[in-house]
Order: sequence, then C-alpha cells, then structure tokens
Amino acid sequence: MSQVLILGAGTAGTMLANMLVKALPPDADITVVDKDDAHDYQPGYLFIPFGTSTPERVRKSRKAQLSPKVRLVMGTIQRVDPEARTVTLDNATLDYDWLIIATGTTPRPDMTDGLTDDRVWRKSAFDFYTLDGATALAKALKDFKGGKLLVHVTEMPIKCPVAPLEFVLLADDYFRHRRMRHLVDISYVTPLDGAFTKPVASKRLGGLLKDRSIRLVTDFAIERVDPEKRTINAYDGRALPFDLLVTVPTNMGAQFVTDSGLGDDLGFVPVDPKTLASTRYERVFAVGDASNIPTSKAGSVAHFAVHVFVENFAQAYAGKPMTHAFDGHANCFIESGRGKAMLLDFNYDTEPLTGVFPAPAVGPFSLLKESRLNHLGKLAFEQVYWQILLPGHPLPVPTLMTMAGKVPAEKTKEA
Repeated sequence: MSQVLILGAGTAGTMLANMLVKALPPDADITVVDKDDAHDYQPGYLFIPFGTSTPERVRKSRKAQLSPKVRLVMGTIQRVDPEARTVTLDNATLDYDWLIIATGTTPRPDMTDGLTDDRVWRKSAFDFYTLDGATALAKALKDFKGGKLLVHVTEMPIKCPVAPLEFVLLADDYFRHRRMRHLVDISYVTPLDGAFTKPVASKRLGGLLKDRSIRLVTDFAIERVDPEKRTINAYDGRALPFDLLVTVPTNMGAQFVTDSGLGDDLGFVPVDPKTLASTRYERVFAVGDASNIPTSKAGSVAHFAVHVFVENFAQAYAGKPMTHAFDGHANCFIESGRGKAMLLDFNYDTEPLTGVFPAPAVGPFSLLKESRLNHLGKLAFEQVYWQILLPGHPLPVPTLMTMAGKVPAEKTKEA
C-alpha cells in the first residue's frame, strides 16, 4: 500500500482526491489534510459585499465534498521533510510515499506597512478575498455615503486576477442602482501598466473602465498605507487619498512551504509547468494556486491542470514516465455589471482572443465581449462547482486550450 498525502482540501485538493480514488489502484491510501472542515466557494466572496450572496451560501463541509474512500485529517501543517517523507502537523506526524501540495494562496495584509493599523483596517480599508473581509465590506458599502473609493491591487500574482476588475465594475453598478453614483469617485489602482495581465484583454477592460468613468491608475507600487491621512503611498512619491479602500493584499503561499524550504520568495512551489512535479524533490508535486506555474491563479486553471495531472500521476505511481503536458489553460468569466459578463480563454502561449466558447459557431458563450449569457453562465457555475467540478466529474469543455471557435489574432487586428 502506498500513502498518497494531499495537503489542502480546497478546490484543487478536493477535486484531485476524488479523481485519484478512481485513477489509482484500490490499495492506494489517499489522505487529505486541512486545518478545519470549512470549504468555501471562493468566487462567491465577490458577491457578498453587494448583497447578492451570503456567507452561509458559500460555505459547506470539506468532508462532505470528499469521497468516502478519502481520509480527511484536520490539523495545522507546520513542516514537510522531503528527505524523510514526513509531514508534521500541530497534532500529529504523517508519513507519505507521494506528496501533493494544494494549499493555495493566502492574502497577507500584514505585508503592507500601515494597512492593518487599527485606525483603518476593517474600518475604512477592507479586503474581499476572505469570508470575514467580504462580510465586513458588505456593511461598509451599505453605510458608505460617498467619497473616494479606491480598488487596489498590491502586487502580482494574486488569486483570480480578474476579481478586482469585477469588483470595481460591480461597484459602479451598485452605486448606480442606489442612485448615488455621482457621489462616488471610483479609481482602479494596479501595479501593472494596464487593467489586466494580458495586453489584448487589458485594452478591452481598460475601455470598460473609461466608459463607466472609473479612473485607471497604473504602475502603482505601494510602499505603505498612511492610516492618519488615509492615503496609499507609492515608492515613486504618489499618494492617493481614500474614504474607502478595497485592497487585494499580497498573496503568498502557505507558511509551511517557506519554512520547509519548498518554495520561492512568495512561498509558491517551483514545479515543471507541464507535469506539476517539483523541480527540487522526487515524489513531490504542487497543484492549483500553490504552484509557481506562469498562468493565472484561478479555479479554472486548477480544474484543467488537475485533469492532466491525474493522468500523469497515475503513470508515475505505476513507475512509468509521465507523458501528458498541461498547457496553462485558463478560462475566466468577468462580471462587468449591468447584468452582463465577459469571458476570457487563454493559456501559457496564447493571449485571450475573440470568438465563441466552447463549441465553434454555436458557443454559446462570447469571448472578450459582454453578454447577458456570460453573466448567467457565471452565476450557474456555483452549482456546477459543487455538483460536478468538486466530485471530479467531467465537464463538456476541452481540458487543453483549443483554437476552435476563436478568431485568430491577425484577423482581430485587421478588424
């Protein structure tokens, strides 16, 4: 019997465990470790501040999402010893033959000087990448009477890179519905040179911001928050005042990854981007946001990558070479407010393109174009997540990116 140990029971870890039950021999012992029994549908955090979702709706039991054939151990992971093949928890030590790290990313507001000062944190400065933060922000938005709203990204990479853009567009819609948009000066502040990491998408999204009178502040490398003046200050001397700050803090990998010498400077595990195998240690892998692969830290990436990874891992488990390659496929709905959304589809080598997804000609979803159907697709995905994706059932979309239904970049430029 081989011990397969998965650290993290989030999206990637849960889906992976459920799929490995079917892919590995019956005598494989599959154990998942996490700190508690609370599994959150993290895309739902975005809607809580605007009153269109609730904390109770996004949270379910972790154990209930796992196959009965998977053992769930609850404890705080402290250290991994890849030489001894052990994992130390706060309450036990576990041995493994194969280790898969799926502990995701963690927002770290403490990494920005002044942000967690009691004068501003959860009073006039909020995040929405945690359930507590999104819940507190809901009250702050409801009580907001007007002024300067800054939606700010500290640094990349972040979990779900489009979420801050979605937030700023939904905020515009939210205040319009409350008939107070004219009282709110909204700015989107990013360390990038455009609205998004991909130039083609950035151009489209930048246009959306301009059309809705949302200021775009680029190349803003934050140095600190001044809690007395209520400003965010950049290294180049710029200072932006705020009445309400909605920030995406620095995202980092799990602390045990750093403490165990398994990670890079931000605590993400260096892996082969095609196989997700550790570049440093045998029989160690990382999936989902915990790895350093050069694509979006998004749920869709975890979904597509895990499907490829399961095939590779089954080969490695059987002592065979891994023959499958993940291409960095990412697929992201972007809420744009007014009951519409956009859809991006790209991978390591190909930028988002126009066209339709997933089927040529019929779609039904439009790429790089706002539509009502895209919005409905985003809302419907919540049930897809719980009922299909987490249990490891196949979805009727290609795992690897395909050019079917897409307009080549050359034709896009000509148009």
